[in-house]
Amino acid sequence: MEKIDLVRKLTSRKFWVAIVGLVSGLLLAFKVDAETVETVSGIIMAAASAVAYIIGEGLVDAEGKNQE
Repeated sequence: MEKIDLVRKLTSRKFWVAIVGLVSGLLLAFKVDAETVETVSGIIMAAASAVAYIIGEGLVDAEGKNQE
């Protein structure tokens, strides 16, 4: 079995879009109003952007240290 590359997954836009789709679908299935679903989806995407940026910058910084 292949080891899951967690960093690659957390910085993947496809992964976060899939998460938003799953959460949105579940919220709609439980009859949560559309405005709340939209807000939750927006929060997830905003958090995903921040996570991806932080991890990406950390990887760049780590690579810079390795080259020194």
